[in-house]
Amino acid sequence: MLMSRATPVAGRRSAASPLRHIDVLLVASVLTIAAFGCLEIFSATRRDAAGGAISTATAQRQIIFVLIGIGVMFVSAAIDYRKLAMLAPLGYIGSLLLLIGVLSPLGSAKKGTQAWYQLGAFQLQPSELVKVVLVVCMAAYAGSHRGELDARRLLIALGLAGPPLALIYLQPDLGTAFVFVAIVLGMLLVAGARPRHIAALSLLGVLGIGVVLHVGVLKQYQVERLTAFLDPAHDTQRSAYNLGQSKIAIGSGGMLGKGIFKGTQTNLSYVPEQHTDFIFTVVGEELGFAGSASLLALFAIVMWRTWRTAALSKDLYGTLVCVGVLAMLMFQVFENMGMTMGIMPITGIPLPFMSYGGSATVACFAAIGLVLNVHMRGFT
Repeated sequence: MLMSRATPVAGRRSAASPLRHIDVLLVASVLTIAAFGCLEIFSATRRDAAGGAISTATAQRQIIFVLIGIGVMFVSAAIDYRKLAMLAPLGYIGSLLLLIGVLSPLGSAKKGTQAWYQLGAFQLQPSELVKVVLVVCMAAYAGSHRGELDARRLLIALGLAGPPLALIYLQPDLGTAFVFVAIVLGMLLVAGARPRHIAALSLLGVLGIGVVLHVGVLKQYQVERLTAFLDPAHDTQRSAYNLGQSKIAIGSGGMLGKGIFKGTQTNLSYVPEQHTDFIFTVVGEELGFAGSASLLALFAIVMWRTWRTAALSKDLYGTLVCVGVLAMLMFQVFENMGMTMGIMPITGIPLPFMSYGGSATVACFAAIGLVLNVHMRGFT
């Protein structure tokens, strides 16, 4: 009788054992960044350019997005990542259908890009969610070949990434397309692709960007945004003006910043899209170099823990999942912060966990959930 009673208890302990290995530091870092983001979004949106009454609506919506993202993160961590590989084909097909649908009359356009579904008061941007699906699909395929990617297998892997990348290009959303390229190159490099193949793909990517800028797919103002950092004096669409305001906001913060809610560039709404693409300018102006460096340190912890989990993974599939998430987050952080300082093109890529937006926030939390998933099962 004692043995029969003890068996279920042991089973429960075994089933719950992955929870004992959750990466608390990774979770704490991500939650701190997300909370910081909500505060800075409130600072950027609490007053309009006329200095009207204080509004909390945008910040409240972002808090809802973060709470949903936290739930998605734990769901993503709870399902064994090895089982997710079996669902990868279904997720891939679903992703393509969403991307095709957004280009149809079902999708809605904003600022020349048709990339959203309008769901009442909220918008769904499927390309953000497809990033995470692509990571799982690429990891499942490349991981099954145990690091041996010859030319034929490499072409098949590229064939997986090609259709969603082409559909995003047609929106057109060049910024998200850049993120896809970073994910694919990072994962293929670790998966065993030969250096000469990676070099050839990188060269093709550079040539492709040049073609996109000159064949008329992008509207003139979109081209201006992408190239403004190269020649700020050539300003036909206010692109250089917007970039200049961004640099003024960051530079005026000095070492310690002007203080929360005390940024003049922020309060007067001089910086465009400040609560989304240019959220880093709020940090730079209000908290200065010290606050910006602290935010970078938090992101560095997230990158370190993700890379550590990749190294600890029991299988190549788990390693590639973490590498895909790492490539996605690293590129977005570098590109977003870089464009606010004038060293990278303005592409509209959000700063992970900081920029306002439901789809991007939920996708980033789902990606972190995958990393937690691999870490939790690396010791069981």
